[in-house]
Parts: sequence; C-alpha cells; structure tokens
Amino acid sequence: MDWKSLTFSYTKTNTMLCTFYRNGAWTPVESRTDDTLAISAFAGALHYGIECFEGLKAFRGKDGKVRLFRPEENAKRLQRSAHYLGIEAPSTEMFIEMCKRCVRENLEFLPPFEATGASLYLRPTLIGSNPQLGVQSSKESTFLILCSPVGAYVGGALDAVDVVIARNYDRAAPNGSGSFKVGGNYACSLRSLNIAHEQGYKAVLYLDPSTKTLIDEFNSSNFFAIKDNTYITPKSESILPSITNASLEVVAEHLGMKVERRPVPVEELSTFEEVGECGTAVVITPVHKLVDKPFLESDQETVYKYGDGKCGPQSLKLYNFITGLQKGEIEDPFGWINIVEI
Repeated sequence: MDWKSLTFSYTKTNTMLCTFYRNGAWTPVESRTDDTLAISAFAGALHYGIECFEGLKAFRGKDGKVRLFRPEENAKRLQRSAHYLGIEAPSTEMFIEMCKRCVRENLEFLPPFEATGASLYLRPTLIGSNPQLGVQSSKESTFLILCSPVGAYVGGALDAVDVVIARNYDRAAPNGSGSFKVGGNYACSLRSLNIAHEQGYKAVLYLDPSTKTLIDEFNSSNFFAIKDNTYITPKSESILPSITNASLEVVAEHLGMKVERRPVPVEELSTFEEVGECGTAVVITPVHKLVDKPFLESDQETVYKYGDGKCGPQSLKLYNFITGLQKGEIEDPFGWINIVEI
C-alpha cells in the first residue's frame, strides 16, 4: 500500500466486528470479512435516525508499539449519545476490547511510523436495528467496529484551509442534539457544506443557533483560536464535546499557555493570531482565510486572514505535542495512551 498517498477515504480491510443487543444482553462478538450488514428495512436507524458513532485512531510508534488515544473517552461519549437516543450501548471495557481486537485483526492496514499523518481510523457505530413503525427508541441495537487506513482529512497534514461562515444555516437546534455524536447533526450540515465546496471552501463554520452572534463549531470539528498566548475555544451547549479539543486544552496549559473555554463573539475573529479546526479526523487543521457573509449564497463578504497560509507557531507546537504523544515520541504525562498488545 502506498501510505504516502492515503486520503481520508474508505479502504476495504480484513474484518469488521459486530455484536447485537437482544433480550437484555449482548451476543458474542463476531468477526466478519464481509463489510455489509443485513438489517430489517423497518429498522429505526433507517427511518428515524436512531444511530450514533465514534471516531478514533490507532498509531504505530517508532518503538513498534501500537497505541490508541484516550479510547475510554470515546466509549463514554458513545454511551452518552446512546442514552440520548434511548438505546443500549456497550460498556467501556467491551468498547475498548473490541477496538483492540479490530486493530489486531487488521494490523496489515496500520500505517508504519514513517507515514506522516497516516493512521488506522476506527469507526465504532451503534444503530437501532429492530423493525418498528412508530417513532420510539429501538429495543434492539447493533454495535459495529469498522476500520480503514487514512491520511489527512483535508489536503495534507497541517495544510491551511479557507472556510466560510454559514449564517443562514444551522448544524443543530437550540437544546437539540448538537452535543451528541448522532448522524442527524452531520446530515444537517450537508446542504451548506456542498454550497461551500462549490465556492472553493474546505469547511463551514456555524454560529450559535439561538442568537447568531457567537462562534459554535465547524461542520465536522471544533473551533479554536490563539491570542496573547491563550488557547480559546467556544463554550456552547450545541457543539460536540471534542476529545481532541479537551486534550488540546490540557496540553496548552502543560506548555505554559492560558486556556479559555467561553462564549466567542463573531466580532472577536479580527483579533485572533491563529485559528484552526480540531478533532480526531482533522487533528489540527489551520485556517488561513475565514469568510463571513450575510448569507452563504451572497457575494458580499468580510474576510479574516490568519498567517501566511502555513500553520501558526502555537498551533504547530500543540500539533507536534499531540501527535508526539499518539506515536510514542513524547512521554505521556497524562495517562492517555492505551497500548494494543499484538
């Protein structure tokens, strides 16, 4: 496999793992070489969006060890999303063991240490799978662990991107599902994202759905900014609590920066030294140009620029520390790394 040419896209691997919650218990975990799933055409996931998922990565270190980054946090977030949907979720122990088993069974697809920005991406997925016609939480669940080798989510690792604010679109409703990792949130972003792509932008930034005055998050990642040696990220009830973002807050303090999680007014965009996306898929993706329009289809715009098209110094410092932890180049002072025995 040409590891250097990997993109963030699907590649068929050896196996996927699955288990089913029926009659109050999970079935024994199955390993399947076929990546298709047979479910009822009346499954709640198909009609009412009763599904949630996670994303995490496995990394091969210079020492040959295979590492997962904070998988227990992904398990907790999946359980929180499942509780919101009213369906059963696997235990933290079951979640982590299935992730490790998935890595072991697909080890040949784990990129080598030298493949910069490449990893084995794991996609734990939980769906309501029993047949139903009325709107209600599913009584049966199907839990899957899928995987695929991936490269950078947008362009190359640390390539700065241009993004646009979608004032006339929302990713989530006030007091809605925005803080849970459910598929409906991503469906809500597709129309605005498609328009943004047609205009040459790599991502969409949403404002808070209540007042349209505060920064919320991007279509698939959290927002952060750097100013006066301070790491700033929005505090909002309608954004997904990113594990990467929470980790970056800890790392920023560890590296001597101040950290502020607070409401971020749109007007503050002009004061930032660096702006970026952060998340499992994007890790840190710096923003070069951020465009604000009265509405997405408008030709009228206000443009904010950050840096010279490259990753800013503070963002780069944070990126190097996080990726150094993930690949074992930096000693883990936080107890975040979970070793996969192979």
